[in-house]
Amino acid sequence: MDALASLVLEVFISPFAEFAFMRRALVATLALSLSAAPLGVFLTLRRMSLLGDALSHAVLPGVAIGFIVGGMSLTAMAAGGVIAGMLVAGVAGAVSRFTTLKEDASLAAVYLVALALGVTLISRSGTQLDLLHILFGSALGVDNAGLLLVTAVATVSVLLLAAMYRGLVLETFDPVFLSANYQARTGRHAGFLGPWVWHQGFLMLVVVNLVAGFQTLGTLMAVGLMMLPAVSARLWHDTLPAQLANASTQAALAGTAGLLLSYHFDTPSGPTIIGCAGVLYAASLLLAPGGWLPRWWATTHRVA
Repeated sequence: MDALASLVLEVFISPFAEFAFMRRALVATLALSLSAAPLGVFLTLRRMSLLGDALSHAVLPGVAIGFIVGGMSLTAMAAGGVIAGMLVAGVAGAVSRFTTLKEDASLAAVYLVALALGVTLISRSGTQLDLLHILFGSALGVDNAGLLLVTAVATVSVLLLAAMYRGLVLETFDPVFLSANYQARTGRHAGFLGPWVWHQGFLMLVVVNLVAGFQTLGTLMAVGLMMLPAVSARLWHDTLPAQLANASTQAALAGTAGLLLSYHFDTPSGPTIIGCAGVLYAASLLLAPGGWLPRWWATTHRVA
């Protein structure tokens, strides 16, 4: 028992107890788990799972411009990322509204152009190390300013999501009822106002969380902590509150395990965290009530 306790202490506790950078990385990852993973659940329910990936690429030009203007200033890069993400979402929405293209097609076109522009800007004005840091992040390199940004975004996001919860659920499942309810209360036809306000507010939360996660996980990896736990949670639960809680729990487990593996095996922290989330997703595919193994068992043992 003493040997087991010593092993647990050395492997799981000591890295966080001894090193401040590990504690900062853990707090930042847990904060993102609380705010980003529930947004991923809503993205899957709205059949917009690839939107998070598109927006995570779309913030890159803004981050690049912030980097050019302010160097490795977190404030400048975060502000640029938020502006770029909302701009890309707005342009894609306008293209789908005024042309025959659907929103997913217009978003794919715009974010690919944005990604190419961002990589070009960073490559011409910085070093390859700077580009890799922005694309893939470094959770173990989170400083006090980065930790403050992540925790502030997570706190505001959780509060706003709680305040928007009822309207967001209505807009997700029945936007027609939301518009009718708006008209009944105000006496005015909602048009695009009712659903559009909730949709844009939701997109703002997604963009802000992706920008908050770019320093820890990078612009290419941040969406992984948002989407993988959310997709896994749908396999375990049918109710929305349970999916939200499950997604945050899986994200926190993946973040903690990824940090420990990254520390002990000297692997990149961002991809390692997303790899752990992928392992939980694979386990859910096999073991969850909506996964392969229970469905196979129910099919083969079905009573005639």
